Amino acid sequence: MKELSLYILDITENSVRAGAKNITVSIEEKGSEFRLTVIDDGCGMKQEIVDRLSDPFYTTRTTRKVGLGVPFLTLAAEQTGGGVSITSKHIDEHPDDHGTVLEATFDSSHIDFIPLGDIVSTFVTLIQGSPDIDFLFRHIKDGSAMELDTKQIREVLGEDVPLSNAEVLGWIRGFVNEQYDEWDK
Repeated sequence: MKELSLYILDITENSVRAGAKNITVSIEEKGSEFRLTVIDDGCGMKQEIVDRLSDPFYTTRTTRKVGLGVPFLTLAAEQTGGGVSITSKHIDEHPDDHGTVLEATFDSSHIDFIPLGDIVSTFVTLIQGSPDIDFLFRHIKDGSAMELDTKQIREVLGEDVPLSNAEVLGWIRGFVNEQYDEWDK
């Protein structure tokens, strides 16, 4: 993958498959430090699964025999001097406090740092594909913050208007783009 937004899409889709009801995606940029964090309240993974995630020939998916998302993300981070850490609490061992946290760090000034890409389309795609999940997207860059919280949108819309509604998705896209445009001024 040539953009971090595609890794975010892949990772959060794993959270969706794990039954998460709440997913937080945070991006923090401070100087040349770039940190991506994805937190979910899905079923989690046992430690032996977490230990195997860096193996490209291991996957829990039945549709293919390889799982390249985490190994390639790890490689991309390590090429810049960063890394990836994953912690997870499986529902069998932690019935009241389960889920997974993935954190990837990069040096954005490094020549091998891949661009963020179309993060707005990634957010919209996630919401459209999983409108019943609550997403919190937060991007902080040198003190400026962009945030989108689907719980707040849901409160305004009420129960009758799904987040997957085309007008709602259009508004979300415009809202996030406006926030990013403010950074460019």
